[in-house]
Amino acid sequence: MAIEAPFAKMNGLGNDIIVADMRGRADRVTPAAALALAADPATKFDQIMAIHDPRTPGTVNYIEIINSDGTHAQACGNGTRCVVQALAAETGQKIFTFETVAGILNAEEHEDGLISVDMGMPRFGWQDIPLAEEFRDTRAIELQIGPIDAPVLHSPSVASMGNPHAIFWVDEDVWSYDLDRFGPLLENHPIFPERANISIAQVTSRESLNLRTWERGAGLTLACGSATCAAAVSAARTGRTGRTVTVTVPSGGVLKIDWRADDHVVMTGPAEWEFSGSFDPASGTWRREQQDVA
Repeated sequence: MAIEAPFAKMNGLGNDIIVADMRGRADRVTPAAALALAADPATKFDQIMAIHDPRTPGTVNYIEIINSDGTHAQACGNGTRCVVQALAAETGQKIFTFETVAGILNAEEHEDGLISVDMGMPRFGWQDIPLAEEFRDTRAIELQIGPIDAPVLHSPSVASMGNPHAIFWVDEDVWSYDLDRFGPLLENHPIFPERANISIAQVTSRESLNLRTWERGAGLTLACGSATCAAAVSAARTGRTGRTVTVTVPSGGVLKIDWRADDHVVMTGPAEWEFSGSFDPASGTWRREQQDVA
């Protein structure tokens, strides 16, 4: 009989997250388990953040990130904030250094409960994002949806925040676009050999953006931390904003993004606990252990 692992169902500004405690175990969350949890309305998630024992000296944990379709992601800023809140509540620790497949992440819970995550340095080289062909200037690449002479979306900025992102700039409200129809087509466009997160961004001032995202491997999401970072740095890089902005996401929440002088991108925002339980990492069967908070 499988030994169950504890989990917490959480969210980061509406980005549905499962924080799975896999410490002290040799097994992994299987794709079958991820698909089963994603199919259950109570545990439906955008990402599973599986906390494992550390692999590298100087880090507290290795985090494996699993999308709702069972594939893996390199980065998830909203999920990282949820991990920080869960571990801070358990240990009282406020400062953390994690390892992910994309590299080392530093994070901190502040006295006001907000959590900052150093998402590392953005990458803009076409081969680093990656793209399937060379573009010398990734501030705007040749890619469009719609008629050639009147495209609906065109010329996105592209960047990597540990995972690939394309940001389409629009003047109208971001809700004016049928992202659930365009998203899958663009995510799987041949220009993106590892697929991509697709965002629509509207600049509302020199210090603010509105953003909607189709998340690679998860679909439409109420928030995507790494997409928020990619949009913020791309807005600054193209002269649309300064290097510190607030980004409003579909949940109505706001993330603060600071592209620091050392080139690191720091994201600050909240995380919210919903309920906890235990699950079988092989099958995804689960049971609730605490009632929802009021």
